[in-house]
Amino acid sequence: MRSLALILCCTTLAATAPLVHSADQPQWGTAWSRNQVSAERGLATTFNPATGENIRWSVRLGTESYSTPVVSRGCVLIGTNNNEPRDPRHQGDRGVLLCLDEKTGRLKWQLVVPKRELDPYYDWPNSGLSSTATVEDGRVYVVSNRGEVMCLDLDGLANGNDGPFRDEARHQSPPGQPPIETGPTDADILWLTDLTKEAGIWSHDAAHSSILIHGDHLYVNSGTGVDNTHKVIRTPDAPSLLVLDKHTGRILARESEGIAPNIFHCTWSSPSLARVDGRDQIVFAAGNGVLYGFTPIEPDAKPAPPGQPFPTLHKIWQFDFDPDAPKEDIHRYSSNKSVSPSNIYGMPVIDGGLVYVAGGGDWFWGKNEAWIKCLNPRGSGDITHSNLRWSHPLGRHTMSTPALSNGLIYVADSQHVLHCLDARTGDTVWTHELKGEVWASAYVADGKVYIGTRRGDYWVFAAGREKKVLHQTDLDGPVSATAVAANGTLYLATMKSIYAVAPTAPRP
Repeated sequence: MRSLALILCCTTLAATAPLVHSADQPQWGTAWSRNQVSAERGLATTFNPATGENIRWSVRLGTESYSTPVVSRGCVLIGTNNNEPRDPRHQGDRGVLLCLDEKTGRLKWQLVVPKRELDPYYDWPNSGLSSTATVEDGRVYVVSNRGEVMCLDLDGLANGNDGPFRDEARHQSPPGQPPIETGPTDADILWLTDLTKEAGIWSHDAAHSSILIHGDHLYVNSGTGVDNTHKVIRTPDAPSLLVLDKHTGRILARESEGIAPNIFHCTWSSPSLARVDGRDQIVFAAGNGVLYGFTPIEPDAKPAPPGQPFPTLHKIWQFDFDPDAPKEDIHRYSSNKSVSPSNIYGMPVIDGGLVYVAGGGDWFWGKNEAWIKCLNPRGSGDITHSNLRWSHPLGRHTMSTPALSNGLIYVADSQHVLHCLDARTGDTVWTHELKGEVWASAYVADGKVYIGTRRGDYWVFAAGREKKVLHQTDLDGPVSATAVAANGTLYLATMKSIYAVAPTAPRP
């Protein structure tokens, strides 16, 4: 195996956006490399919602919240359900995106989306709006619980309806019910693209997307997957990765790698952006357990004429995350805990010239085997065996996106273990047994590692080669969201609440 030093001196691979220093965090992950690391300083080490220690404010969400918060221009955005209605006009099961005031937690506006009614597996009851928003230049890009890519005005309807979409009243009302009159605390939808109608996807459980922006284009994992039997792909021609015009929502391109028939469960992972030897790559982990490197579309790309197929993304390379897994008739392995295909929930992370990704047997339907792997995203064609740097086993399953800082990786698994690994070799530096399963990702900021579990225990470790627990507390419910730091404040979300955590003493 070639040494890492040789690889690093060949070229440096990095995301195109710089680190955010003491500022907003408008997307999930640092820059577009998707690394779960922040440059923030002066964050609180200890906090306790029960006593109010270092809790600047807290807001009740719903009963289920899977979305990671983002922060932009004085706003905190997070998805949830409507089981704690904030407006008496909106009753019943809904997907909700909340826009909260960054300083106080006050509701600025909310997007309310009725649930799909054809089949609960399209839009699982009470799962709410599970996607994480992406914000740029006062525009909020998010995938709704109905599989719609939406562009929203960060100011909501308080400053008027900016259009071109004008039918917010109809959209926020369930089919067969009269439109609900809109007001200043409602979302202003600028445009929307229904992926079911326009791209032929088959949603499963809940859309879980974090949109990647590259120039004027949006790269979106489609959320297509199995039907309610968990053994049938109803739309085998559906795309897993799509490109949309961020100004209009028009679909510009799609992957055409024949991925859909081999999706074991669903399309969970969102794309990342890297620069390899001076050229950008879209790095995408598909629901068939294969990573792909795609060339971004041209800046002046136009939509296909009506009735014509979408243009195809150019594949540079592919890397099979689990080459020994079954590749044919894969759905007969559903619920097989010993043998099954793999898939990837978390996002690929680009750091120091390499790609890091965690995955393995599906948490609910697959085998009890998982890994984190490191690969070199250079070359072309099938790089599965030639470009693997190292592989490290994890416990049973993982949903985590790795966090890489100062040559160390932090990643968790379903067996309650937080792993600290050497990024160069994949060797274990230390491990720690938490109290519960981990659905979120570890987050590194201010020399600390923050991580919560589905049991509701929240941990703070010192980042580094020596294991040191700095703090542990219990929150009010399971944690599915990754922490986010912005403007001196740490935002933690449980299934029920979001907390703004900051030192009691004023920052200098």
